[in-house]
Amino acid sequence: MESRINWDALGVTTSVLCAIHCAILPLAVASLPILGINIIHHAGFEYGMIALAFAIGTRALWHGFRRHHHRWVPLLLFGAGMSFLIAKQIWHDYELALLPFAVIGIVAAHVVNYRFSRVREI
Repeated sequence: MESRINWDALGVTTSVLCAIHCAILPLAVASLPILGINIIHHAGFEYGMIALAFAIGTRALWHGFRRHHHRWVPLLLFGAGMSFLIAKQIWHDYELALLPFAVIGIVAAHVVNYRFSRVREI
């Protein structure tokens, strides 16, 4: 029996987990140093999360592109979202302004890819 992974669902889940991570992280600022944990604005951790989101997202979107719809829109949306995500790491002063565009671009890419993959051509 062959198991299939829904890469779009995994991509959306990863994006939502990333958004939760970004929302909860400021709330945990006060408690983590007390516990001796310092991952807040830790460049290695942040870039690791970005790399994970990129790997899963690229796999999901490429599968949809190659096997289902052959449309570039999801890949372009994802690229824009990832660009904003990297930009927020480079320009920390604009992090809160750039982050919503990153999340919207990445989630929109997966939603559009999912819809394009489910449309049956006549």
